[in-house]
Amino acid sequence: MLSYFLRRMLLIIPTFLGITLLVFTVTRFVPGGPVERMLLQAQVSQNESGRSSGSKGGQALSDEQIEELKAFYGLDKPMLIAYWEWLQKLVVLDLGESTRYYEPVWDLIKDRLPVTAFFGLATFLLSYAVSIPLGVAKALKHNSRFDSLSSMLIYMAYALPAYVVGIFLITVFAFHLEWLPMGGFPGDDYEYMESSWDKMVAVFSHALLPLIAYAIGDFAILTMTMKNSLMENLSADYVRTAVAKGLPFRKAVTDHAMRNSLIPIASHLGSVLTVFFGGSFLIETIFNIDGIGLLGYEAIVERDYPTVMGILAITSMLMLVGNIVSDICVALVDPRVRFGE
Repeated sequence: MLSYFLRRMLLIIPTFLGITLLVFTVTRFVPGGPVERMLLQAQVSQNESGRSSGSKGGQALSDEQIEELKAFYGLDKPMLIAYWEWLQKLVVLDLGESTRYYEPVWDLIKDRLPVTAFFGLATFLLSYAVSIPLGVAKALKHNSRFDSLSSMLIYMAYALPAYVVGIFLITVFAFHLEWLPMGGFPGDDYEYMESSWDKMVAVFSHALLPLIAYAIGDFAILTMTMKNSLMENLSADYVRTAVAKGLPFRKAVTDHAMRNSLIPIASHLGSVLTVFFGGSFLIETIFNIDGIGLLGYEAIVERDYPTVMGILAITSMLMLVGNIVSDICVALVDPRVRFGE
């Protein structure tokens, strides 16, 4: 099993290189980069000044100035050479400098990491704390009214994208009912609050709607996965044999069927790492949460390629490591698994 995980760790390197090289290539050829945006801004400002003075302006920037801008943003070198230099900086944890904020990308990510990690951890706890007991209850009460009604709600949650749910929650509970704030976290007045209770209320009120939007997709998948897995194990021969020998049904569920039913759930644990530190672009944008997801969205819109590549490097590495963590969790839950044999 050790050799299997070592091989998986080695496969991270070519996969990571493939992902980052593909996106790096796209950023070099997508129009509207930092140089083009500065040229457009210079042209607009020149046209406005020309109108005010009644004169016609020529080219906003000279060719020498354009070449200096390309050199400043690292766009004057061939793509493969520029990618190799980016990799060399990445090895020493240098993610470059943002072309929008003119700050180190790592500092931008580090400042927003606590907020995204908070929502990632809270989403993880909320999803699993609700999904596993609900899945067990649905399996034990299969075809009951409770199972049917809860299945309707779960299928609705699965069918609706998280950002649609977020917009609906804001529209109903924040705009119309005015029960909760429209967005932001933890609120503009949080730093000036002296009472711990007021701070807790501010965090809860600003986090409730985003957490629901975060968790609703995983909640639906995990609940149905737990239910179907437990039902499959309850119909297995080893559970029926244990009940036939006099073991109470509830004990057969908790001591025998439950552990095997958690195997599919364990395979989902690794993907949580990406949510912990990558956030969600759309949800953080909708709720105006100043996390890594919102930072990535703004970087894409503003063509801030160093920030895009920095966030991509972190999230892709977490995704690859998360897949290995999922395999480890499956091996821990299921003693029958022996990778590589």
